[in-house]
Amino acid sequence: MPAMLYSILLRVFSEGALPSQPRRIVFIRPCCIGDAVMATAALTALREVFPEAHITWAVGPWTARAIAHHTAIDAVLDTGADMPLRGLATLLSFVGKLRAGNFDLAISLARSPLMSLALYLAGIPVRAGLDSRGRGFGYNLRVPIEPTARQHESEIYLKVISAIAGRELRAQANLPVTEAAKAAVRARVAADHVNAPFIVAHPGGGANPGAQLASKRFPPAELAALLNGLAEARDADLILVGGPGDADLVGEVSATLTRRWRNWAGALSFEEIGALAAEALLYIGNDTGLTHLAAASGAKTVMLMGPTDPRRYAPYTPDSLALWKPVDLDARGAAAADSQSWNWKRDGFTVDEALARILAFIA
Repeated sequence: MPAMLYSILLRVFSEGALPSQPRRIVFIRPCCIGDAVMATAALTALREVFPEAHITWAVGPWTARAIAHHTAIDAVLDTGADMPLRGLATLLSFVGKLRAGNFDLAISLARSPLMSLALYLAGIPVRAGLDSRGRGFGYNLRVPIEPTARQHESEIYLKVISAIAGRELRAQANLPVTEAAKAAVRARVAADHVNAPFIVAHPGGGANPGAQLASKRFPPAELAALLNGLAEARDADLILVGGPGDADLVGEVSATLTRRWRNWAGALSFEEIGALAAEALLYIGNDTGLTHLAAASGAKTVMLMGPTDPRRYAPYTPDSLALWKPVDLDARGAAAADSQSWNWKRDGFTVDEALARILAFIA
């Protein structure tokens, strides 16, 4: 929609009063895993403000696998797809699901104008959400954001909860590890004769329902060299993780590994990857949802960042390191990044630079 139409809609759709003590809250961040994990800071703050409320997270089926076990969630509402609003039929279907939930407060962390329209059509009394240049016209508690401002996604999401609470709230991304997941990975580590300490690495990323950006991946040969250096320096075993679609990348990396390694790609659930990462000496991965998941699960985490800005997308956790060589990037964020213009050898950090910084980090 053109900016003028958004301006008109903002005048037509009035803003409303804050809730006192909502009973049923729907928290909306449908996609994708990294964004959902970054949103757990806002979820934690929301639970702090309304400890007795029933909180439902509206989320896509793939992303739900990563966050559904969070202890601040009472229920999950399946949005039908990780990117749910792609036409009139899906919009109306989602509106129906929202109406059936009898929610008295909706919190949207999506920038989509269709999402703000869906909440309005659902008749939820209080609708709080991000307003990026008028796209939040359907909300009656609008939190304005500037799309070109270099601010962390977790902090942007927290602004919505702070606006509801009437005070500034702080929290970090977090994803509690379940006891079942801990037991499962410990048993697998023992059965596969993995020695401690061990390092967990994921060579994939850059592909999800919201975007395709393969240039976010640190080159496999360089990642293998980095892992060899880290494993040698700390006398550590290596475990490679990922999904079934990462088989080729795992093969490229493992072809030149010189230390003991295991290939567990496709063998673990998201919860188990989080538990494994938390047990490891270090988790290392690209700017991807799995790296955010590992960091939020309590792992000492290194994110290898290229064409995305750590000021926006680094793990929002206390024990993480975002490796990045400062370079000019599109101010509109990851979705606007041009993968064709990024070159790791020219624009990125070297293996030696990464090795030195990571060894200092884990020391």
